[in-house]
Amino acid sequence: MKHSQTIGIISALLLIICCFLPWITINVNGATLVLNGYFGKVNESLTFGKQYIPHSFFCGICILFFLANKVWVKRANMLFTLLNLSWAIKNFIVFGFCRPECPTMQIGIYMLVTLAGIMLLMSLLPKMELKKSN
Repeated sequence: MKHSQTIGIISALLLIICCFLPWITINVNGATLVLNGYFGKVNESLTFGKQYIPHSFFCGICILFFLANKVWVKRANMLFTLLNLSWAIKNFIVFGFCRPECPTMQIGIYMLVTLAGIMLLMSLLPKMELKKSN
């Protein structure tokens, strides 16, 4: 695909931005708490951590691999985009799980999984020049 590398880089950058958008809202003692990939602390016993760190790590490596033009780099990019997608699905499941109250899912968590899926799809369609053999 002609623009697969560009689409992959743009989706990786949007995924990093998506970590700072609201993922879920929870009603805790009458107050509404908004959680995302940066702020994931409900109380002392329930914290989701800073999920933007692994996503930023995977996306940073994937951006470098989208820019490179070696076969082994493109194959490694498939691995890192798959790891990023699996981490996004893990976040979707963990953040959306009903505890004492069910959270309200926001647009950020849906965008997270969608953009990670687009990154994986674009890593499967690399633009590479093939050498002609005689």
